[in-house]
Amino acid sequence: MLYYLFDYLDRMYDLPGAGLFQFITFRAAMAVILSLFIATVYGKRIIRFLQRKQMGETIRDLGLAGQNEKAGTPTMGGLIIILATVVPVLLFAKLENIYVIMLLVTTLWMGAIGFIDDYLKKFKNDKAGLPGKFKVIGQVGLGIIVGATMYFHPDITVKTEKVNPINNQEIVAQESQREFNEAEKTLITTMPFVSRNEINYEKLVTWAGEEYKKYAWLVFILIVIVIITAVSNGANLTDGIDGLAAGTSAIIGVTLAIFAWVSGNVIFSDYLNIMYIPNTGELTIFIMAFVGALIGFLWYNAFPAQVFMGDTGSLTIGGIIAVIAIAIRKEWLIPILCGIFVMENLSVVLQVSWFKYTRKKYGEGRRIFKMSPLHHHYQVKGYHESKIVTRFWIVGIVLAVLTIVTLKIR
Repeated sequence: MLYYLFDYLDRMYDLPGAGLFQFITFRAAMAVILSLFIATVYGKRIIRFLQRKQMGETIRDLGLAGQNEKAGTPTMGGLIIILATVVPVLLFAKLENIYVIMLLVTTLWMGAIGFIDDYLKKFKNDKAGLPGKFKVIGQVGLGIIVGATMYFHPDITVKTEKVNPINNQEIVAQESQREFNEAEKTLITTMPFVSRNEINYEKLVTWAGEEYKKYAWLVFILIVIVIITAVSNGANLTDGIDGLAAGTSAIIGVTLAIFAWVSGNVIFSDYLNIMYIPNTGELTIFIMAFVGALIGFLWYNAFPAQVFMGDTGSLTIGGIIAVIAIAIRKEWLIPILCGIFVMENLSVVLQVSWFKYTRKKYGEGRRIFKMSPLHHHYQVKGYHESKIVTRFWIVGIVLAVLTIVTLKIR
């Protein structure tokens, strides 16, 4: 909203300083500052409100050190993250941008699913919360919305490089900059370790015959659904000890902000030789507000936590990360960038699968890890949770660097 106000003042009255709001970097900086302020200042008030409403966490006894001390800590702190993300975006972003709209819908959609789950657990005394099938239905619904928007909305396009039809070589401009075709609808996306680091989802349905392109959107939406479900569940599993999910997600968010800004800037996308996606630069404002909200939430969620995010927060941050990656066509970098989420998810799948297999074969279930998800394995081994979180953050930073490096490996 402030963007439109200052744009009007700049055009009509030539107000000094109003032109700053034309710069994405300035608005992104303002967004992260405001989100930090909201999360730290108003976060305390939200925590007190949750305490008054007796929204304390019920701890299941797993025999872990320091576990009982966490009982009664307010949960549903994801409301802090949502509030501190949405308010700066409404103030500083261009609200007609389809990518911003898509992320706002994602935030409120996943936040609602998580909120219902937490509400049922606390106010209805239902330990199971929202049944898993309804969570999946919600995730599938979001996947359909995002996938259909990405495929059908006219403002979601990619500019591809001009190619010489004779020798199939790139046409290079006089100043060594790439020349682009007009923006076009395409299902091309970034894929590391392949030629040009790009693939087209349409190639997955060539078996359907000459009119295979008509069916490509079905495959694309299915892939979007799987990605959103996997990443949101991965974030949910990662939220098991103080500061782990929020800190890891902040690292991922900063990396995605770099990708969004570079992908939406014709000069830097040219310099780095990566896909140029018009209008995605505006996502930088949303992502930086998101990162600021996570860091501000960490003020209260770091050990010893004064608040837990609950499913209200964990499902929301997982959904946001997934949709951002899809929007900037970097979804195939998720296994590297979100490696912590992948390891947490995989540890549970392996543990449960191996336990069932060995129980059926030997009559007694056996375990690969001392406990899953993975962070609990290290807790059982005697590591303090602060050390576990710090080391996972370090691994997350390494994975973020590797993710950026993969863009230059062809």
